[in-house]
Amino acid sequence: MRRTHYPPELNRVPAHLTLFHHLPPSLEKELSRRIATYTAFAAPKARIVGVIDLGGGTALRVESEELEDLRHDLAEAFRGLLTPQDNAPWRPHITVQNKVEPKEAKRLQAQLRAGFGPRPLQIRGLATWRYLGGPWEPAKTHVFRG
Repeated sequence: MRRTHYPPELNRVPAHLTLFHHLPPSLEKELSRRIATYTAFAAPKARIVGVIDLGGGTALRVESEELEDLRHDLAEAFRGLLTPQDNAPWRPHITVQNKVEPKEAKRLQAQLRAGFGPRPLQIRGLATWRYLGGPWEPAKTHVFRG
């Protein structure tokens, strides 16, 4: 869906749920250690529960109490090191369209809402990325077990 509706020149990373937008590079080893601990178990249960209007884009709203708990644990561990954006309440979603005209976004939202019902979402793993001033580079991926 993201490949179909996201402007190709801006679609630099696969569909994802962002837990944090910016963590200091100095946390990379500690973050990787913590993520390895979380992913030693089964993936959190999650559901797509709605469509979000981003103005110039569209996202799918996600609910997952287990993933919210995981994010909360990480936020507590890195308290004082988070950006204001990452300190704000978390709104889990998957962006499927961005940087388009609002009319185009509204069309997709109407299409997605027609006959929409909550459905399960499989969370495969947790990944970290490095921002290189334009492109993104994958750093590490941990796959859930079980």
